[in-house]
Amino acid sequence: MLARVAARSTVRAPRAVLTPVAARFYSENAFNKKEKAHEDQYAREHEKAALEKLRKQIADKQAELEKLQKEHDSLDKKQ
Repeated sequence: MLARVAARSTVRAPRAVLTPVAARFYSENAFNKKEKAHEDQYAREHEKAALEKLRKQIADKQAELEKLQKEHDSLDKKQ
């Protein structure tokens, strides 16, 4: 039985040979470069907008924290 298993494994071609290799059928031209540049620009603008949104949220939370701190201080003075 072991001989049969060994014989089968030597006959079968490895999977790497059977699977097709991804090949590029186009060349790097100006259109592809321009498209990549637009995608990169979109990604940068999206990240910039997300950062601005987070900065605004941080500023709002800091203002809320200062307000609550003042209220806490005024309540401490009354007691």
